[in-house]
Amino acid sequence: MIELETAGSAPLSVAEQLRNGLRRLGKAVVVITAWDGEQRWAMTATAVSELSMDPPSLLVCVNRTASLYGPLSAGANFCVNILHADQLAVSKACSGAVKGEARFAEGRWGSGACGTPYLCEAQANIFCEHETMLEYGTHAIVIGAVREVDWWGDVDPLIYVDGGYARAARLG
Repeated sequence: MIELETAGSAPLSVAEQLRNGLRRLGKAVVVITAWDGEQRWAMTATAVSELSMDPPSLLVCVNRTASLYGPLSAGANFCVNILHADQLAVSKACSGAVKGEARFAEGRWGSGACGTPYLCEAQANIFCEHETMLEYGTHAIVIGAVREVDWWGDVDPLIYVDGGYARAARLG
């Protein structure tokens, strides 16, 4: 195993090495939303992935200290809202800048058939029914069965890479 060091410091832990490696992996920014029958919840995330096309499903990873963890661990359905590059303010509001219902002050929000909130101007809204959850380390992996998908406008996602926001550019 290679031990990486920074100038004048101790070797990096595997977690620090992973963090540095993942800074090179650009990811689309999403806001995961849920409704627990009493309150709307929203959280900015990049740890979201397609799981299967048969059956159509997604997985989302949520830190167990995040406010969204409570409703998801109780089985709340959720929506993955894929942000447009122009929706930086929505991402920042839902990433901790404000708390609770105040996160919905930025952007225009609607309510899905079962009450799940969604961002009306998002590039895509993927509505999921909570299927199962697995806790691993500091996070929970929540698997949702995709029930409906809406999409709008051009493909121009907000990207998070190297610790900051960016816009995708096509090559060739």
